[in-house]
Amino acid sequence: MYTLYSMKRSGNSYKVRLTLARLNTPYRLIEVDILKGESRTPDFLAKNPSGQVPLLEVAPGRHLAESNAILWYVAGGTSLAPDDRIERAEALQWMFFEQHSLEPNLGAAYFWLNLIKGGRDLQRHALEDWMEQGYTALSVMDKHLRDNAYFAAGHFTIADIALYAYTHLAHECEYDLSAFPEIRAWLARIESEPGHVSMDWEPAPEAQAAE
Repeated sequence: MYTLYSMKRSGNSYKVRLTLARLNTPYRLIEVDILKGESRTPDFLAKNPSGQVPLLEVAPGRHLAESNAILWYVAGGTSLAPDDRIERAEALQWMFFEQHSLEPNLGAAYFWLNLIKGGRDLQRHALEDWMEQGYTALSVMDKHLRDNAYFAAGHFTIADIALYAYTHLAHECEYDLSAFPEIRAWLARIESEPGHVSMDWEPAPEAQAAE
C-alpha cells in the first residue's frame, strides 16, 4: 500500500489525492504541514531532500517526489494515463504547461494570499506579475477548451487533474473567471467525473488500513 505525505491545503498534493480517489486506490495518508517546518525535519529530508510535498512511498524505503511524476506512476495502465504515443505527449505537454505557466502564478498567489498571514504586503509587487501571467495562462487554456472538452486524448486524464488543482482555486486568489466560460464549463465537467473529491476530503480510516 502507498503512503502519501501530503498537505491538505496544497494544490500539488491535492492532485495526487484526487487521482488516487478517482482510481479508488487505498493508501495511508500522512499530513505534513510545511508552514510549521514539518517537511524540513531530518527524517523527512532523508526521504525527500527537496523538502516538499507531495511525496509518495511506493515501496518500503523508496519514495517518489514531484506531483506530476507521481500522477504518471499511480495512473499508469489506466485510462487516466494515455498509452498512445501522441496522446501521451499531449498530456505531458499540458502538464509541463501547468508547472511552468499556471502553478507558478495561481499557485503562488493562492499560497501568499490564503496561507501566509500578511502575505499580500510581503508579495505586493510579485502579485501584479502573478496576476498578469496567470491570466495569460488561463487565456491559453480557455482557447484550447473552445474546441476540446478535455486537455488530451479526447477524454478525462491526469492532464486535466494537474490543471484542475489550482484552476479551481482561482476565485480564492482574486482571479475572475467570468471572462473564461470554457474554463468554467470544464471545471464543472471535472467535478462531475466519477470519484471526484474536494480538496478537504480525506480517505476513510478503513481505506487506509494496512494490507
